[in-house]
Amino acid sequence: MKRLADKVALVTGGSRGIGLAIVERLAEEGAHVAINYYPSESKHLAEEVKKKIESVHNIKAMIIHANVGVKEEVEQMVTDIENSLGEVEILVNNAGIAPFESFLTLSEESWDLTYQTNVKSIFLLSQRVAHNMVKKRAGKIINITSTASVLVTSPVIPHYISSKAAATQLTKALAIELGRYQINVNAVGPSTIQTDMTTEMFEDEENHKREIEANPMKRIGTAKQIGDAVVFLASDEAEQVNGHLLMVDGGLTVKAAQPDDHLEH
Repeated sequence: MKRLADKVALVTGGSRGIGLAIVERLAEEGAHVAINYYPSESKHLAEEVKKKIESVHNIKAMIIHANVGVKEEVEQMVTDIENSLGEVEILVNNAGIAPFESFLTLSEESWDLTYQTNVKSIFLLSQRVAHNMVKKRAGKIINITSTASVLVTSPVIPHYISSKAAATQLTKALAIELGRYQINVNAVGPSTIQTDMTTEMFEDEENHKREIEANPMKRIGTAKQIGDAVVFLASDEAEQVNGHLLMVDGGLTVKAAQPDDHLEH
């Protein structure tokens, strides 16, 4: 029996990178998946993902365009999912951005957009789906945060770092409030993952080498590993796990920085 058979899941930012890996793992475990994408240019990627998981895993899937930081679009998206797949039982707040700008040059627009995407979206979506979860006395909300939520991993993204810390604290607060209704709220904290979003960074061999050397396990994580963690938290095996930040970072956040670590560059 698949661990998530016939559950309805929504993954934001599910057309690429970590989101894609999460979608694939949820489908592999039998969940029907709504794949959120944004902007519109990502539609073809989402369509490819939908086609693949439906044919390979014999589940139902749908793609849905929405800016998860805008309440009206979130409301419409969840309503459309409920009409097509059913009520959302597993919510994965994965969508996030990290525009690299130093504090002294950071614009107010970049700050606001980062918080809208990385924090406000969690509030909007979690609140929208939680009402049905409360009625059912069941549900899983999983937020994808970062090692940056507990450790300053780069000096040039203060807006991203602080937004991920906010997302982690929001996770804990929701776990307390929603736990009484048998809703589990947890987070997954990846270190740097090799995806299409980090391709440019890793084209620099020195950057690639520093990332590997900085990690206690001397390797870079994969998107599938994040998907595996999400599946665990979404399953009955994690029934008593609530308010937890599951770090999938090879031990990076428990290791003191060394002079040649990427933390110093």
